[in-house]
Formats: sequence, structure tokens, C-alpha cells
Amino acid sequence: MTVRGAVLAAVAILGSGCAAMAQPAPLPPPSFHHLMLNSVDPEAAIAFYLKAFPSTKRAEWGGYPAIFSPTNVLILFNKVSAPPIADPLATAYWHFGWNPPDQRAKVEALQAQDFKFAPLWTGIGDGSVVISSDTLPPAGGIYGLGETKEQMAENMAKGVKPPGGPGFAYLMGPDGALIEEAGTSNPERFNHVHMWQDEPFCAQLWYQKHLNAPVPRRAADAPAYTEANCHVPRSVVTWPSLTKGGMYRYPTAGVQFSDVSMMWYMDQTDKPLVATQGHLMDSVGLGVSDLDAWVTKLKAENVTFLKQIFKIGDTRAVMIEGPSHEAIELVEVK
Repeated sequence: MTVRGAVLAAVAILGSGCAAMAQPAPLPPPSFHHLMLNSVDPEAAIAFYLKAFPSTKRAEWGGYPAIFSPTNVLILFNKVSAPPIADPLATAYWHFGWNPPDQRAKVEALQAQDFKFAPLWTGIGDGSVVISSDTLPPAGGIYGLGETKEQMAENMAKGVKPPGGPGFAYLMGPDGALIEEAGTSNPERFNHVHMWQDEPFCAQLWYQKHLNAPVPRRAADAPAYTEANCHVPRSVVTWPSLTKGGMYRYPTAGVQFSDVSMMWYMDQTDKPLVATQGHLMDSVGLGVSDLDAWVTKLKAENVTFLKQIFKIGDTRAVMIEGPSHEAIELVEVK
């Protein structure tokens, strides 16, 4: 090689190294900022939540009346003239929930104050319970897995009794809201949004790719999903369930934004999920520190924008669409 060739080769190597070094670091995952609810009477709704969850505080953000959960999560209320559609099976947003310090004690305290809970159908005749642990235990003792009809029959033949203790229950809220009481936390806090997705494992990949979302650690024997194998069919129905006909609990997947989980089950019906905006659970807001960088990233990845950059309160935001038509707002938080 000539001296000139050697110099050019060295420059090329140096240039490629500099290019590699110049690659931007991945944007940090967003935090969970807010849930937007449509309400015909925001002040009455806020009074309900303050009474049901005394750890929350009255607030205002971006021109919206709000409540503030202890871990810096907001629920915003958008006043609408007609009752919003609250069908829990129509859109990707199913329900949201709180962790109380003691689930059973919390439910009993709310019942003593005349708060109403949705029935959980047991799958045994027309039986229903308020707290899931008051019916037969879930398959394998795994919380939230539920039981098939065959497993129920086997347990009843063995004389198995309901375990009692903590479980999950659904408080009936303003405007048709369902608020799950489950898990444990002290102080009591808003901790999750449960959703439907057309393809839960594919949706998880979408959130990982486009929103850099952390995912729960998978079991050692769990498959690694890619776009080639994320299309997993629904399994059998199990109980207890908010619908008499049972619930498809697998496949399930999810992500975590700060200390709020977004967990998904397969769409329960054969109808396509419709866009969330205008329904009771309108949108979810995620906090980012550099909105312009996120806009550049998402546009390069051909993510659908429902709203370009707009002013909200004293900051800026955009709204994008998730894989099952869920509206997701990215809010710049400095």
C-alpha cells in the first residue's frame, strides 16, 4: 500500500469510528404523567375520587381540573356536554386502578360508605362476588389467572374452598368508570391502566421500539417474542370475570412507565377496537424532557400523529396513536 493509500485508509477508519461515536444515546423512557377522563361533571367526579382515595389531592394542570396521586400521577378531567361512552370493551382502555395498603379492608371501608362495586361473576351458576378471592382459587394459585369450568369442577369435587384475604375488586365510579382495587401500597396510589390490545405481544414490541418502554422481566422459560411470532391466539375463558361469559386472560403483556404499569389482555370481542378519544378514558399522557427529540424519533419511525406540537398550559405536547388506536399524549416536562 502506498503512503497516500495508508493515509486515506486511516482517515476512513477514523471517520467511521467518529460516526459510530456520534450515534445519539437512546432517549430515556417517558414517565407516566396523566390519565385524561371525559366527564359531564368534573367537580362531582373529583369529589368522588377525593372521598374514595383520601391520599389524593385536588389539583389543576394545563387548564384541566385534576386530582394528584402521591407518586406524581395526575388524573385530568375534560368537561363534556353529553355522557361519554364508557363501554369497557369498546376501546383499548379498559379500566384503571389503585393500590391500597390492605385490599380487603379498603373494599369493606368503601362499602360501609355506600360505594358500589361491580359484580365479579364466578362461573358457578349465576353466582357473583365482590372480591375475587371469595370464589374458588385461580389455576395453580397464580393471582389473576382465573379458572376454567373444568378446573372449577375439579376443585369443587375436592372440596376446595375460596381462600379469602386480598384479591381484586372493581369500584364503580363517575361517568361509568371502573376502578380496580388490587395489590398493596402505602401510601395508597394510582398504579395501573389495564388495556385491551389486538395483539398484546406485538403491542409490547411497539411500545419498546417507539417509546423505549421498559418491560417486566420474563420467566426463564418464556419465549422471546419478535414481529415474526408475536401473533398469539386467545386461550380459553376463565373466571371470575366482569362478564358472565368469562374472560380471555392469555395472551397478556405490558410495559412500565415510572411506577405505573400498562398491562394488556387480548381484545375480548370479535369487534375491532375503536379510537379512544371521546370515550370515558380518552388518552394517557407520558412525560418527556425533550419533546423535539421525541418528535424527530417518532416521525422517522412513521408513528401516526393525531396532533402535532401544541401548547398545553405552560408546556408543549403532541399526541400519537398506539397499536390499537389508543391516544397517547407526550408532554414536555422540564
